[in-house]
Amino acid sequence: MRKILKWIAIVIVIVFVGLQFRRPAKTNPPIDQAQTIEAHTQMTPQVAALLDRSCNDCHSNRTRWPWYSNVAPVSWFVIGHVDDARRAMNLSEWGQRDKDRQSRKLQQMCDEITDGAMPLNTYTPMHPGSKLSVDDVKTLCAWTEAERSRFNSR
Repeated sequence: MRKILKWIAIVIVIVFVGLQFRRPAKTNPPIDQAQTIEAHTQMTPQVAALLDRSCNDCHSNRTRWPWYSNVAPVSWFVIGHVDDARRAMNLSEWGQRDKDRQSRKLQQMCDEITDGAMPLNTYTPMHPGSKLSVDDVKTLCAWTEAERSRFNSR
């Protein structure tokens, strides 16, 4: 029985090491500052700080890749999640969307943080400070509403 367990452990280690050679690419595409959400909205420093600490790692091209994003199979989950999040809403490419879509994304942003859907529960434990307080949610939702009103008044 010990011999079997030893061989199972050896196979698991070999598979784990082999997985390290098959990782998707971690990317941070170049950022055109004229296309960022900061360039297209009237953002307060407080809102900018909240987006930086709770949103930008997944929803922008400014991802700070943590150490565990280098270890397969966790790297597959992290990189896939960031890629999906950027497709859903990329704050670095905000200006590429029309005003109507931007307005809908602002509403969605408020809805998801109010519901507690964002930031993800899988993200917050490894990123202290990313969890939004009730006041943070109020601040972000007030800002998104003000921006939506500004878009509609044009």
